[in-house]
Amino acid sequence: MMNKTFISIVLLLLAALLFSGCAINRATATADPTFDPISIKTMYVVKHAADGRGVNLLIVNKLQSMGYGVTTGLSTTSDADALVTYVDKWMWDMKMYMLELTITIRDPKTDFPLASGNSYHTSLTRKSPEEMVDEVLTNIFKQKGN
Repeated sequence: MMNKTFISIVLLLLAALLFSGCAINRATATADPTFDPISIKTMYVVKHAADGRGVNLLIVNKLQSMGYGVTTGLSTTSDADALVTYVDKWMWDMKMYMLELTITIRDPKTDFPLASGNSYHTSLTRKSPEEMVDEVLTNIFKQKGN
């Protein structure tokens, strides 16, 4: 009797571990004290050559909707007031989804990171790429009260 109870408890714990999903939902942003979004009128989003999903265009669209003049391309130099770089990570879970997105706003002369934001959502809390871009940029600009 004691043996059956022990085996049942072990099987129950094993089943709980196997069927429990890992749900992580994290969004962060930081801004350097010198970051002044009001002084920025134009931005240039540096496109990754390997980006076949158009993440750069999602960033451009969001920044334009916020009132900035934005262009994009493969060059790492621009006459814009700020450079925008990004790192996107994708994962497979029945279909590809964006696992993590980091966006950094940089000084175009020195490449110094003025502000940065990150969004990380596992499969159970996943968001669309548009939602993740919105979340990251909204959090970045909230740092300065904009």
